[in-house]
Amino acid sequence: MKVLIISDTHRSLKNLKIVLEREGTVDMLIHLGDVERQMADIRQMVDCPIHMIAGNNDFLSGLPSEEEFEIGRYKVFITHGHSYLVNITEERLQDVARMLGADIVMYGHTHMPAITVEEDLITMNPGSLTYPRQSGRKPSYIVMTLDDAGEAAFEIRYL
Repeated sequence: MKVLIISDTHRSLKNLKIVLEREGTVDMLIHLGDVERQMADIRQMVDCPIHMIAGNNDFLSGLPSEEEFEIGRYKVFITHGHSYLVNITEERLQDVARMLGADIVMYGHTHMPAITVEEDLITMNPGSLTYPRQSGRKPSYIVMTLDDAGEAAFEIRYL
């Protein structure tokens, strides 16, 4: 299984189109917020299940602010992250994820990619496809794969 994880596209889908061409078929798309009214366009770009949540710029979008679901044997909790003050620390978000029994927590908002693997929780942020803020400022995303045994692997990729 191949899962494409993106965030903070901010009304520009040019780089998402490039990513989809590069990655080929994906089995699931996760968008971690700041879609800015591009929900229908994104849904037309892929033929797979989509989990999409509202970011701090998604006023009146109708998208949920958080979601919990399963990918294989992993319980996943997604949020944009701004309400957990992720610009300062991931700790509050991680505490909530653990309280919910999540194996994986995904968030956006900071526009900086990161993956933290701990014994009881994997925390990840794909960065931004439109306005990257990390050193080098390359648009980024994460590809999550599940092998035949159901083990997950994650990789930050850059355009």
